[in-house]
Amino acid sequence: MAETTLRVRGMTCSSCVASVESVVSKVPGVESVRVNLALEKASITWSTDKISIDEVVNAVEKKGFSAEKISTPETIRSEAVQSARKQGQLAGFALLLSIPTLIVSMFVSDLGETGSIDTRFLLAFLLATPVYVFSGMQFHKGAWKAILSGRANMDVLVHLGTTTAMIWSVLVTFESVFTFLPTIFSTTEHVFYDGAALIIAFILVGNFLESRAKLQATDSVYSLMNLQPKTALVVDDDGATERQPVEDILSGTHILVQVGQTIPLDGIVLEGSALIDTSMMTGETYPVRRKEGDEVIGGTIVLDSPLTLQTTQPFHSTLLSRVISMVDEAQMGKAPVQRLVDKISSVFVPFVLFCALASAVFWMMSSGEGDRSGGEVAILALVSTLVIACPCALGLATPTALMVGTGIGARYGLLIKGIEALERSHATTTLVVDKTGTLTTGKPKVSHIALIDGEVREILGIAASLEHASTHPMAEAILASWSNVTKERPEISDIESMGGMGLIGRLDDEVVAIGNEPLMTHVRVDLSSHQDAIKTAAEKGSTLAFVSKGTQLLGWIETTDRLRESTVSAIKFAQQSNLEVIMLTGDRDETAQQIAKECGITTVVSNVRPDEKADYISKLQQDGACVAMVGDGINDAAALATADVGIAMGAGSDIALDSADIVLIRNDLLDAVSALELGQVTMRKIRSNLGWAFVYNLIGIPLAMGLLLPWTGWLLPPAFAAAAMSLSSLSVVANSLTLRWWRPRLPSA
Repeated sequence: MAETTLRVRGMTCSSCVASVESVVSKVPGVESVRVNLALEKASITWSTDKISIDEVVNAVEKKGFSAEKISTPETIRSEAVQSARKQGQLAGFALLLSIPTLIVSMFVSDLGETGSIDTRFLLAFLLATPVYVFSGMQFHKGAWKAILSGRANMDVLVHLGTTTAMIWSVLVTFESVFTFLPTIFSTTEHVFYDGAALIIAFILVGNFLESRAKLQATDSVYSLMNLQPKTALVVDDDGATERQPVEDILSGTHILVQVGQTIPLDGIVLEGSALIDTSMMTGETYPVRRKEGDEVIGGTIVLDSPLTLQTTQPFHSTLLSRVISMVDEAQMGKAPVQRLVDKISSVFVPFVLFCALASAVFWMMSSGEGDRSGGEVAILALVSTLVIACPCALGLATPTALMVGTGIGARYGLLIKGIEALERSHATTTLVVDKTGTLTTGKPKVSHIALIDGEVREILGIAASLEHASTHPMAEAILASWSNVTKERPEISDIESMGGMGLIGRLDDEVVAIGNEPLMTHVRVDLSSHQDAIKTAAEKGSTLAFVSKGTQLLGWIETTDRLRESTVSAIKFAQQSNLEVIMLTGDRDETAQQIAKECGITTVVSNVRPDEKADYISKLQQDGACVAMVGDGINDAAALATADVGIAMGAGSDIALDSADIVLIRNDLLDAVSALELGQVTMRKIRSNLGWAFVYNLIGIPLAMGLLLPWTGWLLPPAFAAAAMSLSSLSVVANSLTLRWWRPRLPSA
């Protein structure tokens, strides 16, 4: 299977999206297709054994669209800017001629005749025709492509509306030439050149503003793309430097980054110490100091001193590349509510055509209203109904809000991997948090070693031998303490992990173990005589790792870990947001209760193994809760996957990127609360966009058909209908853009 992203041009509304998805999904060998109107992209999963991507491209082009493999982000951005500029130029030309057309049609009463033709009508014809032909050409071409491929879209509505207005007006203007015409054209005194010209002008102005707004909506993602330097200064074994493209640099290469330059690839500092500006990657307000042995992220800026780095990832595997890929994938998502919209959109244009024709027939058969004949009212109702209908707003409602929401999240280090996560975050009722590495810093230190039947060197030696390959934070603390006391450790064989309880192995034909109380019970070590001391240590917030040999307890190692600076604020904000906060930890109850007391959590579930965490999440869900789980993505990957919204702290972990719905680049619990809040705000925008789009059409179409005409004598002019249609799309995009003002939570004082 392969996944390819195509650039699809010519889509104007949600019915176009439905058409592209339909034709691509019918190509044999295509497994799935997702189309984004705002981004003009189609993401296709297909079988390389059954078809080639060219067959998919051909299928799309037969429907009247143009399709090509996605080019570089810079090219796409440049093309989008040029397209917006072209729309602006066409709109300017259309307005330049449309306004005089309106003045001639509305405010000039009599210019006499040119031959047998009304000079006022003739002047309006000469002004409106260039607008109809040149500025409106994109709509006419798009309409005929759609019609010839058996579909209908917004271009068809605009083309039919403006063409109908122009044909009526031309026949009225030149009725003395066309002597075979019915008398209706010789008796009427109304032409609609101004309506046809202003329809095209207003729609082009709307398209221009919409294009500019969509460019702003993608600013966050493109700003991330621009963080990636094109080249890096590679250092060879002799210390000489050579500038190379970042795509050619492999993992393990030494590179030099000068002051003021952007770090091109993820790496480890080999030489130097410098302040690093990580604001564009993590949203971190202040620079952070990085020295020898520290990891650095590509896309961050060296501020005060050169650094020599060893790269740890090739170009396409850096955190920045994965973030961009993740955001791009998220923006291609489609909410269940949008799937309903797509079904409606597939019949929307035919429905509008029916309404327009029905209104025209009804008014044609009437006696007219006021000084307008039935034919004139019929033409006005037909044109207004065709151009006021707006499938564009429906098509843009979800993708524009999704673009801005995921983009602004990425700017602040909140990576939302899909619209499903957004929807579920909107419904979240319960926030479950792990203790170690989530509430606390994840960097515990050995605070005390309790000796029972052993010595410090022996206990640390056995512990270090068992833990030397472990990545658990406690293991790192034990190894650090061991290296400070002794460099000796016994050779232990048959080391085995005991599923969240600890580790066992064999030393001198005896079982040695390090772990929690259940593990001690498993290896038949009796702790009953030490319960008072154990309880006292746990009540101080210490985590205990018991060390045994055979059935004898040698002692235990106490480690303490401090709360993150933002933990208390994060819990407070979560509770203020009406979320029930639950601590879920493998620690014993006394330790967990002490940490919970410090950070304000009232519900604690302790002594839980990693595999049991997922079961507890499932139980909460069965009781009706919508659960967000925050963890480090390593020993709680199953729980993250089970939760409705899995939030992993620390995007440097591949497991975190794979197992969670939301990934936080910074290890900050406050970001988890902010991510949920961003999801809720984004979903509210999507729903308000869809609500506005539906209400607009429900009100606008009946008004355009002449619903109020019998009672008020008022009929919506075609130019007003076109302006309303353009404003409806623009309002959806503008509403989405207000998400750009969202900011993540800050710690309370």
